[in-house]
Amino acid sequence: MNPAQYPLKREERVLFELRSLYQKYGYARYKMGKFEEYDLYVRNKDFLVSDGVITFTDTDGRLMALKPDVTLSIIKNTRDRENCVQKVYYSENVYRISGSTRQFKEIMQTGLECIGDVDLYNLCEVISLAAASLDAIDPENVLELSHLGVIAALVNALELEPDASEAVLKCIGEKNADGVRKLCPGRDVGGVLQLISAHGDPATVIAALRPFCRQGLAKAALDELETVTRLLNRPNVQIDFSTVNDMNYYNGIVFQGYIRAIPEGVLSGGQYDKLMQRMGRESRAVGFAIYMDLLERLGGEGRAYDVDTLLLYDEKADVPTLNRAVEKLSREGSVLAQRAVPEKLKYRRLVRLEEVDCHD
Repeated sequence: MNPAQYPLKREERVLFELRSLYQKYGYARYKMGKFEEYDLYVRNKDFLVSDGVITFTDTDGRLMALKPDVTLSIIKNTRDRENCVQKVYYSENVYRISGSTRQFKEIMQTGLECIGDVDLYNLCEVISLAAASLDAIDPENVLELSHLGVIAALVNALELEPDASEAVLKCIGEKNADGVRKLCPGRDVGGVLQLISAHGDPATVIAALRPFCRQGLAKAALDELETVTRLLNRPNVQIDFSTVNDMNYYNGIVFQGYIRAIPEGVLSGGQYDKLMQRMGRESRAVGFAIYMDLLERLGGEGRAYDVDTLLLYDEKADVPTLNRAVEKLSREGSVLAQRAVPEKLKYRRLVRLEEVDCHD
């Protein structure tokens, strides 16, 4: 059998390439069960991509859930290790409301997590692997980075009430400069407006923000962002501060990945030290997930035919002869034996049993 006759589907090819990529950098496969206690997701519902969770009562009376997220399970089932990082990748089915159908769906999600004494190298490695993952999905892609430390420092400098600060953060995410001006009358919002307007090439964006980030946490955060983007040195990496993840869970650098032909992010990740703290952990963490269900929208790739040969036979066919015909035709490619042509089946050629010479 020639493997070239049976090419992988897009999703299968991507998963294979991603697993090879992550293993190359020492990430170990992490396998987990389908169920977790529902309380894990209730306590961290804002962290979930979808708020829909499928639940059931176990035989011991506990309320359980079909897993809607992988990261929370990994955190729950790993332990802190001093002066060490745990590098794992996963390819798991999760159960949540699909963004494409708005119905509950079993979705393949793949990604990786780096947990422990995360340093600058680990951070750059994870972001670099995120960029390489997008390359494996589609060469035409962009990875947008943001830094929540920069955003928080410039928003906190406005000295607003908590509700007003939340509203400003929403405006940043929506690139709504007029909204910021209306929320902050009489205040110097130049730094926040620069966050909204400056996006694209990292060097250009960072230079534009320097006048507003000259000291304290703002400077430290912008310095870190500059260092990371310089070390990455990838043309598909840009800066866009409209990427504003929940600051109750995330900190530091966060990112979103986009590919051609899909209008929403197919990859999402960042540093989530605050989530670790909420779950009683002392370690730091960074990781990302790829939402494989979105790749179904791409279409257009794969085999031109469902089967190479459609072999038709009737009810009087001799079974041993039919077996020999199928065996012979399968040496040339895929073969499907049917008594009638299936609806919507795409085949390269149609052959009737009596046309096959089964004696050679």
